Amino acid sequence: MADEFNFDWQRAARTGIAEAVLCSDKSQAHVADIVARVQDRRESLLLTRLSSETAEFLAAEHTNIDWHEVSATAFVDNGIEQPVDSNCVIVTAGTSDMSVAEEARRTLLFNGLNVPVLPDCGVAGLWRLTDQLPVLSKAPVIIAVAGMEGALFSVLAGLVPGLVIAVPGSTGYGVAEGGHAALHSALATCAPGVVVVNIDNGFGAACSMLKILSQLSMSTEK
Repeated sequence: MADEFNFDWQRAARTGIAEAVLCSDKSQAHVADIVARVQDRRESLLLTRLSSETAEFLAAEHTNIDWHEVSATAFVDNGIEQPVDSNCVIVTAGTSDMSVAEEARRTLLFNGLNVPVLPDCGVAGLWRLTDQLPVLSKAPVIIAVAGMEGALFSVLAGLVPGLVIAVPGSTGYGVAEGGHAALHSALATCAPGVVVVNIDNGFGAACSMLKILSQLSMSTEK
């Protein structure tokens, strides 16, 4: 089974984003084999879309598995760097979007950045969003997660100077089921400064934020 995967240990040095493993559709034995290889090298690894059953199985064998239930992520921690606080923000339309937001937050944390989450700021109660404008207006990059009709993306981008990374959430029902209505709203927004990742892709949104911040840092150092 060891021949079925090939780690990209140089990814962080090459791209600024550490290696990660998507665990959905992998057997428990396959994930365990991956973790064993990581442990042998004393490397750290981010596991995403990890089931609670597989997480419990791994934790029984390894003491350095940091499992987070809401995000369905785990860290194999062999010396993860201490994160630094960021003025970037993750914001959600509702509490149903928290699993995606937490996947983004944990991905950022694994890569050394501590980004807070502002939950339940959907536009059905617009005051919930406007109350957070003092924080949101200072953020150079914002990850916004919203299901249903995805109205948060346009409203937020029309209020703040920072870049909005829209993550359509699969929460919703009827025509909003599966996140496609939110995806179309994000893609069709007339508010400038919105970029879009795939439905429920908190990991991808976090990686986009990391790359943007890295380039901003490089430009200010020149």
